[in-house]
Amino acid sequence: MSDPSSGSARSAALSDIILASARNVQAVLSGRSLSDSLADTPAALRAPAQAVSFHVMRQLGLARAIRAELVKRTPPNPLFDALLLTALALLHAAVHFQNESTAGAPERRYTPIYAPHTVVDQAVTAAGEHRQLRPYKALLNGVLRTFLRERHSLLEHVRQQPEALHNHPRWWVQRLRRAYPAQWQSLLLAANIPGPMVLRVNRRRAQTAEVMQALAEAGINVVDAGHDALVLAQPKPVHDIPGFDEGWWSVQDLAAQQAARLLPLQSGMRVLDACAAPGGKSAHMLELADIALTALDADPQRLEKVALTLKRLGLDTQGRVEVRCADAADLTSWWDGTPFDAVLADVPCTASGVVRRHPDIRWLRREADIARTVTLQRTIASALWHTVKLGGHLLYATCSIFPEEGELQAAWFARHHPDAVRLPAPGQLLPLDDGTGLTHDGFFYALFAKQA
Repeated sequence: MSDPSSGSARSAALSDIILASARNVQAVLSGRSLSDSLADTPAALRAPAQAVSFHVMRQLGLARAIRAELVKRTPPNPLFDALLLTALALLHAAVHFQNESTAGAPERRYTPIYAPHTVVDQAVTAAGEHRQLRPYKALLNGVLRTFLRERHSLLEHVRQQPEALHNHPRWWVQRLRRAYPAQWQSLLLAANIPGPMVLRVNRRRAQTAEVMQALAEAGINVVDAGHDALVLAQPKPVHDIPGFDEGWWSVQDLAAQQAARLLPLQSGMRVLDACAAPGGKSAHMLELADIALTALDADPQRLEKVALTLKRLGLDTQGRVEVRCADAADLTSWWDGTPFDAVLADVPCTASGVVRRHPDIRWLRREADIARTVTLQRTIASALWHTVKLGGHLLYATCSIFPEEGELQAAWFARHHPDAVRLPAPGQLLPLDDGTGLTHDGFFYALFAKQA
């Protein structure tokens, strides 16, 4: 799910965009992912509604705190509540970026910004155009105008609350504060700044230099980050970038690109990608070595994306790749007993490391989810360890920054598998600038070798 620029939100009536965005916010508040909800948004509104919906997700803690001050009871109509939250998030951006001191703020680039009176007018218009919301027009108008009048004192008051100040659930803030006492605030701030769009050059179809030249000729500025990775100065739709249909490259974050390089792949190896969808890491491994790959995933719909990805990149060579739908932990349902030289266990997790790309995750997750994913991760990793040959390797990976899913999990695995030797690997990667000027998603990697 890409993060479009705020400029895309100006090609349709703002009242329609606000209402479409409110539907997406309502969906997230009811437990549905923003990606799934956006897929149901009318095509003409999808890009601008995505920009606004992303913004609301990044300001939802503040918007909810303001709403709680101005409307003492949560509105009984869920869509109106979502509309009110959407309008408050947009209105806060409108007044915040009027100030000259915010002109250079990094978040200004991707924030949908409109004049305050336009936001009020168009939000009220949106309510008036919807039969169920019409009775709330006066309330909406009054709340938004009250916010404009009293915003300074209101903001000072509600920002005493961690959720409003950091725009993350309180439990999330507390866990990061305990885990990263020197970095927790930076992590929370970084989560509200979209990650860059990164391409991974498919070395079987193109060379980095020729891709860079094609992009330069198209007026697209990139930074060569090494190891076939190109970081775009501005995100773009994939079909607006030369080489997509030709399979020259894939979109993949810098942290995710490390997975295939960490496994000691060699041609002729038998390799398993145990949780393969949507296929980026499978493709990368096939680009790096002539291996026999089994791409496994339990979700048949997501597994279809693996096949499409490999076909676009020219990596679906018969005999080299087997795509299978099965539960990785249930070996009897898919494993023939022949061990693998290398196994990538990119296990399910809370996805707390990719919140900057999927800002709804923070509001969809519950603290109890961590314990559930930890149990699932241990089940999968332990089962997969049986499939690794003597002298082979297993790479444990998650896109999480919670230690329970990372370092603590790797330590548990080493304790419970005496034949597992932990080898050098990055461990916890945090989504912060490492001094190079480039950032990556939050990931964890632990590499194990099986000894006799």
